[in-house]
Amino acid sequence: MTNFVQAGEVRIAFERTGQGPALVLMHGAEASRTMFAALVPHLSKHFTVICYDQRDCGETEGPERAATLADLANDAQLFIKAMGFKRVHVFGSSFGGRVAQALALLYPRAVDHLVLASTWPLPRPYEELCPDARRLAELRGGLPGTAEELATWFFPEAFLAQRPELRRIFANARPATARSARRAATVASTLENGVADIVAPTLVLAGELDRVVPASVTLAMAGRIRGADAVLLPAIGHVTSMQAPEVLAHHMVRFLSPQGVKA
Repeated sequence: MTNFVQAGEVRIAFERTGQGPALVLMHGAEASRTMFAALVPHLSKHFTVICYDQRDCGETEGPERAATLADLANDAQLFIKAMGFKRVHVFGSSFGGRVAQALALLYPRAVDHLVLASTWPLPRPYEELCPDARRLAELRGGLPGTAEELATWFFPEAFLAQRPELRRIFANARPATARSARRAATVASTLENGVADIVAPTLVLAGELDRVVPASVTLAMAGRIRGADAVLLPAIGHVTSMQAPEVLAHHMVRFLSPQGVKA
């Protein structure tokens, strides 16, 4: 069920499920909290799982100006407080991983453990690290006509053959709207802080077949975060929470639950 809470200047839409230590899930650039629908049931057996929509995404309402990455980190910190928690586990996927990094860097006391999936490191911009960034931008700009080709970047062909409806997952995107333009500016923003300054225990996950953020880019982050674990997920693309929620939950529970509860 959708709930709303005021966090500073933003009215945040969220869902809260399960019992146990708090775990906040942060979605990617084009997405909303709905991207975690298949993942939440596997995690809510062990955690109080909280999914929310970032600014200019889903049902969250905020000022009609482009937010910075620091703004999103501040939103998250205020949201965690508004939910009644001082510290939470945090999972960030793709651009959500950038938000999670920013939160861990700017508000380290708010983050217990950190899980980063299919993301790229602060402070470096996406275009600097990912060789196909220009083509991906062209596909995003060509929506909805490019929806089916764009889907092949986010999901492997073998998975799309099983879930053909996902070939049109981006068909309703409207990149020319003011909201989409604000979101694009937000995604392009960065911080001066680097991942080497993250102090939270961290797990880094990468999909072997990820075309949006190459696995090598994501896994290299583990070498720059003190004590970080790293896992390569075979035959997995960019959106692990939709393609392999059981696999993702298994690794998250293993890392976040000291007693080693099975997902």
